[in-house]
Amino acid sequence: MFKPGDDATPPFEEPWHAQALAMADTLVTSGQVSAPDWAETLGAELRAAEAQGKPDTTATYFEAVVAALEKVSADLGVSAEAQTERRAAWEDAYARTPHGQPVTLDET
Repeated sequence: MFKPGDDATPPFEEPWHAQALAMADTLVTSGQVSAPDWAETLGAELRAAEAQGKPDTTATYFEAVVAALEKVSADLGVSAEAQTERRAAWEDAYARTPHGQPVTLDET
């Protein structure tokens, strides 16, 4: 396991990378999305990125993870409008959060 100060490469380049995969894991382990459906949706996003000539990088992979999460969310009934609104709320929360502090979303 990675610990600060280790010479090993950390498992995630950004905290949100871990969070995105945690969301996918939660959807699968809670039974809202089957593991094969998640794998197929993510695989389709990765194939689409490859077909578009995107480089095989961590950034491309996690863009595909987010796109796959958006697709399975839509399949679960979350509208594109609701997804757009939630994304905007998180972007606003990120912009107003002081550096080094956790980003929190106002649910008011």
